[in-house]
Amino acid sequence: MTDNPIAQVSTLVFDIFGTVLDLGGSLSGPAGRFLAEHGSSVPADKFWDDWRGRQRIEQYQDNLYMLGHSGYLETCRRSFVYCLRLNGVEFDHSDVDRFMAVYNDLRPFDDAVQGLRKLADSKRFGMVVLSNGEQSFLERMAAINVGIPFDHVISVEQAGAFKPHPAVYRTATRILGKAPGEIMMISSHSFDVTGARASGFRAGYVNRYRLPNEESVYLPDFEVSDFHELSDRLLASSKAGANSS
Repeated sequence: MTDNPIAQVSTLVFDIFGTVLDLGGSLSGPAGRFLAEHGSSVPADKFWDDWRGRQRIEQYQDNLYMLGHSGYLETCRRSFVYCLRLNGVEFDHSDVDRFMAVYNDLRPFDDAVQGLRKLADSKRFGMVVLSNGEQSFLERMAAINVGIPFDHVISVEQAGAFKPHPAVYRTATRILGKAPGEIMMISSHSFDVTGARASGFRAGYVNRYRLPNEESVYLPDFEVSDFHELSDRLLASSKAGANSS
């Protein structure tokens, strides 16, 4: 027996956007160029902060309105348009449609690729994507932009809601055929960690943005700063669990 809270974990499910893929590093530069081309002096980093925050609101509203799941890229487009208007930027919707192609070029964090590869090579855990994003878009990001051989790619489309709706995590348990306690959510977003823990998952918080946890009893099992630390922690815990069984 062991008191290791993740001893029963057999499957790791990974958030992609902002956890594995570097949204700010990939999108703030192109957004800054868009602003400059449209006569705006708004700093790219300030605009990105507005845009990223609005994305979260759009996705929460999408859950609450219950008018049908809009899809990740659509909520990103809506939030981009909202922030253009917020900052007084004149634009044409055809310009926005062309701009949205930047989502095809999202780059991963180096530590994420290295840590994921180390975990995949160990073969100690099932490796699964569980993320906001359309199914085909997630599959392309995982295969091409991240380049890690995940065992499954699960889109929130299959639940019809964005994280942290409990349907997302429950849908994953059904698809994977696992009990919630056998699954660990890995995310750089505290709301995702809290949502997963409230649904019975274990969770690891990759706090790459140095942000606090939610004010909640549903806290992560552990917190690390990057995927190097994550992979070392998980592999050490897995080995310790095997030795004590």
